[in-house]
Amino acid sequence: MLKTITCLCLLTTAIQASANCNPANSDFPESLVSTPNITGIQTAWYDGATDRYSHGVLGDAIEPSILSISTSTSCETSITLDAQHVFEDIAPRLADIDNNGTAEVITVRSHQNKGAQVAIYALSTENTLELLATTPYIGTANRWLAPVGIADFNNDGLTDIAFVDRPHLAKKLRVWSYKDSELKEIASKGGYSNHRIGEDFISGGIRQCNGTTEMITADAYWQRILSTKLINGKLLSEDIGIFNDTASLTAALQCP
Repeated sequence: MLKTITCLCLLTTAIQASANCNPANSDFPESLVSTPNITGIQTAWYDGATDRYSHGVLGDAIEPSILSISTSTSCETSITLDAQHVFEDIAPRLADIDNNGTAEVITVRSHQNKGAQVAIYALSTENTLELLATTPYIGTANRWLAPVGIADFNNDGLTDIAFVDRPHLAKKLRVWSYKDSELKEIASKGGYSNHRIGEDFISGGIRQCNGTTEMITADAYWQRILSTKLINGKLLSEDIGIFNDTASLTAALQCP
């Protein structure tokens, strides 16, 4: 994630606000995301480089330990993970998960002994970041998940999160929906991948064509490109072409 680092600091659990308004000064400036059309959280980015989690699935063993956000009225609010966790992620994602009109932050968080999970953070009334919901940990160290996208995949009015569980091993596409203040799995199916060990990016994503949201991934063997829809609780995939390279998956994000 970060190729060079001058200082590695031992971090403890803390929630803090600061006056640093320039994400370009963070350890991971490339992680900055922005959604100015959503109220509440406007931008989010990672900071706090650490080597305490030696998985290195994204190309090196340097991962973020701090999540920072800004709003239209607040310069920066940050949360620092405890020593057992890192954000094993490329960039945070902003979406209105609970349909309350404001954005939450969706991350991939990994535990030293339990592996990865999806972790969602929300801005509290006290202007601090609080953990809103998580998926279960995969259960073993050095086991990861790669997000596909966030959308209402089955058109039921709820926001869903799709990811590939262990894209190098289990290769299972899983969809979770935020309902009744928690994330609940609504569909899963094997035979998919969207990341190869050592790559510092996640391939594929989602596209919306003819009113339907489709998940674009490679198949488990990286031979074909798959478009997957969630219909009546089932993941239904269509082979839409040969996988040649990363560019072919990116091109598949456009509607035919």
